Amino acid sequence: MGRKSTKWGKKVSRYEGKVRLKKVPAKKLVPAWKEKVWGEETTKGEERSRGEETVFLEKGQGEEEGRYQRAGRGEGPAREEPIAENPGKERVHKDQVEEYGRGQERKQSSSHVMCGPAMFPAGPPWPRVRVVQVLWALLAVLLASWRLWAIKDFQECTWQVVLNEFKRVGESGVSDSFFEQEPVDTVSSLFHMLVDSPIDPSEKYLGFPYYLKINYSCEEKSPVNFYRWKIEQLQIQMEAAPFRSKEPCMAEEVCSMSWYTPMPIKKGSVVMRVDISSNGLGTFIPDKRFQMNINGFLKRDRDNNIQFTVGEKLFNLMPQYFVGVSSRPLWHTVDQSPVLILGGIPNEKYVLMTDTSFKDFSLVELSIDSCWVGSFYCPHSGFTATIYDTIATESTLFIRQNQLVYYFTGTYTTLYERNRGSGSWVRVLASECIKKLCPVYFHSNGSEYIMALTTGKHEGYVHFGTIRDGQVSFEMLPRQWSVCEQIGVTTCSIIWSEYIAGEYTLLLLVESGYGNASKRFQVVSYNTASDDLELLYHIPEFIPEARGLEFLMILGTESYTSTAMAPKGIFCNPYNNLIFIWGNFLLQSSNKENFIYLADFPKELSIKYMARSFHGAVAIVTETEEIWYLLEGSYRVYQLFPSKGWQVHISLKLMQQSSLYASNETMLTLFYEDSKLYQLVYLMNNQKGQLVKRLVPVEQLLMYQQHTSHYDLERKGGYLMLSFIDFCPFSVMRLRSLPRPQRYTRQERYRARPPRVLERSGFHNENSLAIYQGLVYYLLWLHSVYDKPYADPVHDPTWRWWANNKQDQDYYFFLASNWRSAGGVSIEMDSYEKIYNLESAYELPERIFLDKGTEYSFAIFLSAQGRSFRTQAELGTVFQLHSQVDVGVVLADPGCIEASVKQEVLINRNSVLFSITLKDKKLCYDQGISGHHLMKTSMTVNVVGSSGLCFQETHLGPHMQGNLMVPVFIGCPPGKRLAFDITYTLEYSRLKNKHYFDCVNVNPEMPCFLFRDIFYPFFLIQDLVTGDSGSFQGSYVLLVVGGGPTLDSLKDYSEDEIYRFNSPLDKTNSLIWTTRTTRTTKDSAFHIMSHESPGIEWLCLENAPCYDNVPQGIFAPEFFFKVLVSNRGVDTSTYCNYQLTFLLHIHGLPLSPKRALFILMVSASVFVGLVIFYIAFCLLWPLVVKGCTMIRWKINNLIASESYYTYASISGISSVPSLRHSRMGSMFSSRMTEDRAEPKEAVERQLMT
Repeated sequence: MGRKSTKWGKKVSRYEGKVRLKKVPAKKLVPAWKEKVWGEETTKGEERSRGEETVFLEKGQGEEEGRYQRAGRGEGPAREEPIAENPGKERVHKDQVEEYGRGQERKQSSSHVMCGPAMFPAGPPWPRVRVVQVLWALLAVLLASWRLWAIKDFQECTWQVVLNEFKRVGESGVSDSFFEQEPVDTVSSLFHMLVDSPIDPSEKYLGFPYYLKINYSCEEKSPVNFYRWKIEQLQIQMEAAPFRSKEPCMAEEVCSMSWYTPMPIKKGSVVMRVDISSNGLGTFIPDKRFQMNINGFLKRDRDNNIQFTVGEKLFNLMPQYFVGVSSRPLWHTVDQSPVLILGGIPNEKYVLMTDTSFKDFSLVELSIDSCWVGSFYCPHSGFTATIYDTIATESTLFIRQNQLVYYFTGTYTTLYERNRGSGSWVRVLASECIKKLCPVYFHSNGSEYIMALTTGKHEGYVHFGTIRDGQVSFEMLPRQWSVCEQIGVTTCSIIWSEYIAGEYTLLLLVESGYGNASKRFQVVSYNTASDDLELLYHIPEFIPEARGLEFLMILGTESYTSTAMAPKGIFCNPYNNLIFIWGNFLLQSSNKENFIYLADFPKELSIKYMARSFHGAVAIVTETEEIWYLLEGSYRVYQLFPSKGWQVHISLKLMQQSSLYASNETMLTLFYEDSKLYQLVYLMNNQKGQLVKRLVPVEQLLMYQQHTSHYDLERKGGYLMLSFIDFCPFSVMRLRSLPRPQRYTRQERYRARPPRVLERSGFHNENSLAIYQGLVYYLLWLHSVYDKPYADPVHDPTWRWWANNKQDQDYYFFLASNWRSAGGVSIEMDSYEKIYNLESAYELPERIFLDKGTEYSFAIFLSAQGRSFRTQAELGTVFQLHSQVDVGVVLADPGCIEASVKQEVLINRNSVLFSITLKDKKLCYDQGISGHHLMKTSMTVNVVGSSGLCFQETHLGPHMQGNLMVPVFIGCPPGKRLAFDITYTLEYSRLKNKHYFDCVNVNPEMPCFLFRDIFYPFFLIQDLVTGDSGSFQGSYVLLVVGGGPTLDSLKDYSEDEIYRFNSPLDKTNSLIWTTRTTRTTKDSAFHIMSHESPGIEWLCLENAPCYDNVPQGIFAPEFFFKVLVSNRGVDTSTYCNYQLTFLLHIHGLPLSPKRALFILMVSASVFVGLVIFYIAFCLLWPLVVKGCTMIRWKINNLIASESYYTYASISGISSVPSLRHSRMGSMFSSRMTEDRAEPKEAVERQLMT
């Protein structure tokens, strides 16, 4: 929907999506956009915790989120597509662009120009481009160029998203498939260059394998397994970086550009969403959501080409595959299935596969054997290659062909520690005759489920399949007697099965025969845990006579028509507990006992399947491909197609030449996505077929239908005036006083901005994008490792990242301001943070989590139509003001939650304000781990008389009002944890013990505690979503569950050992610790402690593992205790079962008496021996010296004699006197020196010789 750019004074033309401004010389054209992209991960967390994900692109309010400059505002992102003609590129004059941008800064953040030029940013110290911001929440998109694209109708400017590998960044018209799941080491070398930066280059920085590429174009027309992964709902808000296209360009600065952000991947999640919204400047661009799911059914061949593992991709969509084919349901695990699969193509083993919820898709021929085995117990009349039933779970695809069932497990390394992907299709239940597969829409207990209904020899049984960790197993239920035998009939057949995971219950629709009587139908309940079966309800044989009523309560006394009831299935919504039995009728019940017949649905039609939103709306498809619509809890059923409203809608679309509609079309399936109803339709236009996904405008159709049926023609003057009757009881409905959402939605959110590029144009390059990858990866790595037992001094995952560099923040700013930052980029510490203070979006949240006794309050403001107040006299009052606008609150489980409504009449405004408070009643839940085993329920708010009649006109079309449903989860909310408060524990221990001695080898991550000191443990309750952190005031049980003298020798203790080492009742002399606390558990087995407890005294008695440890050196023995702290069963203040396991390092352990005595005796013996040795040495030393002297003298004497005679024989007689005199003098001198005490006589005798 383009607009003429008359305000610009220049002509705007588009060539293949590129925007050019003609007749104006240009020097430079620089983009000035700044958008936000949001993405979410229901870890399932959500909730996966395992969760789902989304990305938004938001326009800001006109102010640059930076500290350096204020950028000029404008628009001008161009679509990256090849130019078909006119390849020359005109330029826009820089001065005109800047002048316009500065003028726009003084105005509102909206523009009427559809596609204008980009503004050149102004302001010191360098210009900066307005860029896109992306918020991620555990989600991914796969838009592959080799896929068959579903045709989209672009009536106005819109966002487009693809994935690019690093080597393809900046290339036009390319996209990559999302199946690589491991981080890559492509950025670490760049971080070593960033000296004088706040980051630590010694840390390991990795990157994700993909970038998210965001384009902006204008055209005239066209989670599960929580035992392995932490349950959480994670979002990251990323500001996208502008990047120039690498295609040839004659312009000085830029011809076309895109925005890039890293595409994060989180362990434990394969389903993500990306929501993009503009920054609010210039042209209005609607928000857009993209599915970005990991496809585990792809692989690379030897030539590095991508191909499917489940079969062979086909490129030709033949009309005979779709034209005139009956539609079929799209079955999958809600919010958990990354890849959807749809069969039903006649006589072909073809399926449609998509990982983007049919934004694009592939036609695949499955590699199965297509065999058919007939037998006397499997009465198949014929063979066909058609794939009848298809079901997608988080990691596994199931199909049924004839009586055969196959499954294929994808390769998802983010879900499992090792690869559990299938090499080929696996056939299961090979000896069974399967007539139908039934889906289970929600995961539970860390598993997903599927049901197979049999015929033949095992008629009356259900094969119940469980998928956990990619492994599939089936169990035949009931375990003992068949359903037929237990309800007392000879023959029966199970038509449909519905599993209610929270109750471990199977609801079975059973057809039974009683002799020669006609067939009868019953609803049977089977408990999979207790193996108990109960007959719940006998379905009437004939359809009741409603006699003009909208609904009829089935009591057994009503009259019936001659039309027999033919039930086909059961539908149960686990949030509001509503059960529907459907066929050629609709029965509704909220307690499985009393059913209401909905008379608006004609008995001449038969329901084929139902599409469920699980948020209060249901779409119905009949055997004749009619579409009906129902709001759960109401009794009106609306026909959408064919209808008068549909005729008006299709006429308008054909007049607009919409590519999403045609006169000849075939619906393949109808399904809900994000509470919106969609069709997958095959269109035939001029003998050309195309497959499209389009939105079913339910509100628009109901409005058209209402207006075409109820209108007045009133003559005024000489002409007739058309007026429509408004049946809505109110004119305005607004939500007020909404609390901040994060405390109730449990969504964690991070913010990340790209590093500042030191380049005047503001465009990023490959290096800056790679650094951005590493920073986002490290931010999410900090998030993943933050869940540790020892609490940091500051409750924030990013605190450790910048703790040592915050004091140098001004220095880094100085470097960046003077363009001296290393690597050409500047990293701001404040750009990577966790957000705790999100504001409400003036709408009820998608879901609400309630802890024990938690309240959620909000208000509804209603402006009435006309006069809606009356006064009524009551006893004790003169007048009582009453409003004819009423609000009702329906609770699915009133025994578990309660709601209070307070009405305030604003007569001067002809309005009413209803204050509603929802509160948990502390009755229906015990205790559970954070985010696990939550109870599903719901709250529905209805304005009386508004169902299907009230609509609010918005820029995105009409929006239905008056009926609000919010899923409610009761239990321990995700994101809460118990942490060991090491900081306060050390301070308090130093205060009470008057000293503190750490280990000789200090470990700052695990300080030591002295054995002889009293140990005073303190714990924190930390909320990872809101950032709250406070002392744990509840009660808890502390147990030593493992230990060892070193970290390498740690062992876990058995249950018997845990009892002996921790229980005050132990009589085996095995206690490790004790306390003066007298409060114990009900069986007196363990102490119950709190923050007021007097502390722990270490014992390490004789049979304890820490008793009598051998020192590893000269210091006292040390020991590591593995400590478990839990409040389960002893703390009634919360639904949370806080469990914390941490290591405690104790030093200075005493030795056992025996070992101490042994060491004393050995030490004394050694000491006495040394003393004796010393005395003996002192006494014997003179004698030893004397003996050594004598020996030495004799040796010297012998040597001297030998020398004398040898010399005499050589020198002659003449030298004898002098030689003798000399020798005698020398010997005399030597002897006198060595022993002065020798007698004189001995010396003389020696001289004479």
